[in-house]
Amino acid sequence: MGETVYNRIALLRAERNVTRRQLADALGVHYQTVGYLERGEYSPSLLLALRIAEYFGVPVEVVFSTRPFPRIGERSA
Repeated sequence: MGETVYNRIALLRAERNVTRRQLADALGVHYQTVGYLERGEYSPSLLLALRIAEYFGVPVEVVFSTRPFPRIGERSA
């Protein structure tokens, strides 16, 4: 059963002016891995998910979800 993991990595990177390469270097992964994560082509391990959340200084559920995030300005039901 291929569950999708949704994320806000691209949004967080944009807000903080961080490139894929900068994030990848900080996490010790290849910069293409960050792209795969952002596009939902790859689900992170628990350790990587926690490290990404820690890098941005937010709880892991701010970065990752099993449900699509509402668009900015959209109310969640």
